[in-house]
Amino acid sequence: MSGFFGCISKTDCVADVYYGTDYHSHLGTKRAGLAYYCNKKGFQRAIHSIENGYFRNKFEDDIAGFVGNSGIGVISDSEAQPIVLTSHLGRFAIATVGRVNNLDELEKYFIDQRRTFSETSQGGINPTELVGMLISEGNSFVEGIRRVFDRIKGSCSIMLLTDEGILAARDKLGRTPIVIGKKEDTYSVAFETCSFSNLGYEIDKYMGPGEIIRLTADGYEQLQKPHDKMQICSFLWVYYGYPPSFYENINVEECRYRCGAALGKYDTEEVDFVTGIPDSGIGHAIGYSNQRYVPLMRPYSKYTPTWPRSFMPQNQQMRKLVSKMKLIPNPALIKNKRGVFLDDSIVRGTQLTDNAKDLYAAGIKEAHIRIACPPLTFPCKFLNFSQSRSNLDLATHKAVYQLTGKTDVDMREYSDTKNGNYAAMVEQMRKNLGLNTLKFQKVNDLVKAIGLPKEKLCTHCFDGSSYFNSHS
Repeated sequence: MSGFFGCISKTDCVADVYYGTDYHSHLGTKRAGLAYYCNKKGFQRAIHSIENGYFRNKFEDDIAGFVGNSGIGVISDSEAQPIVLTSHLGRFAIATVGRVNNLDELEKYFIDQRRTFSETSQGGINPTELVGMLISEGNSFVEGIRRVFDRIKGSCSIMLLTDEGILAARDKLGRTPIVIGKKEDTYSVAFETCSFSNLGYEIDKYMGPGEIIRLTADGYEQLQKPHDKMQICSFLWVYYGYPPSFYENINVEECRYRCGAALGKYDTEEVDFVTGIPDSGIGHAIGYSNQRYVPLMRPYSKYTPTWPRSFMPQNQQMRKLVSKMKLIPNPALIKNKRGVFLDDSIVRGTQLTDNAKDLYAAGIKEAHIRIACPPLTFPCKFLNFSQSRSNLDLATHKAVYQLTGKTDVDMREYSDTKNGNYAAMVEQMRKNLGLNTLKFQKVNDLVKAIGLPKEKLCTHCFDGSSYFNSHS
């Protein structure tokens, strides 16, 4: 995942873009960048790795020299951005959020025209540069953005910084959010609304799928109306989103309370306490506790003084050690107790397996895991969530392979809770994880907890459903 923030003002906005972007740090772990524009200095840009440090520390020296009344920033899990391009449309900076599934196809399209790529990303071309090149083929920025929506398979939300303002374009199916904020003489546009409040902004507009907006210091105008169809990622509420944020006017933390309550409503396990696996599991655990009147405790503490976020070394052994160091079990609350542990999801199951071992080593009597979303039976095709080199890396696929000895199984048979194959898969996962019991949220309960119609949510990871599935 990635996240971005933009701002345009009648006065200098360097600080707002800097801090607004920082509020998206939970969405990316690899690269971050800022770009500003002012008439006197033109475009200014800086990009840094954030794999071994904080966003704000990396850019402190840069912003001291930046000036501008408009700017954009981005936190990325992959490519370096924003990048600055010069085209017949003029010079512009671009940042994107999404995933381009047909990157190779589009790369060949440009190479066949003898076009040149200058930016790289993880050994290949930079997807954001490719999006910028597609935009530059249009006769206008709006036409170019429409071209991106037509050509890209996957998802793509876009933010452009030009000498005339900021253009924001939400993914054609709205898989990721873009929200406009407002305060006196200043407008902002962001992925996370939690970036607004401490900077003095109020939510002014939730952009619709495929909608294109131009922002200036005097306001904003709609350049393209939103599409009727939407499939926003349901994981935004379950996992990605920061608790104070709103998407489609629905708060993340309140949704997590409802998710936990739904799990508690159907649970009958006799336990001594309930807890959330930090951080995203906490809200789910509060909802579960309130529903069942089971004491909420903290038998796991996240060590934040030196491990506040996932600084992940390249070495696998070191990555495993870092993951372990961040969560510290408390034997005083665990020994001889029965506990329910709430978590957002199970992707590969490696972390949860280690957690279970730590719990039993600390003397827990029973460990019961409740997951706030259904099993991830289909790899994400739109936002890189649950992506692996092999489907067998996914805990669900590994369990099915253990049961059947096959890798080409129709996973829809294992997504239906009324099917005996579903129960067998979950039981195998329970055994693999070493737990007393394991239960998942049902799709319908998740949809109800979010509060949007099923057809407006992307639940592809759980049931293989999505609009334009064969084309994405």
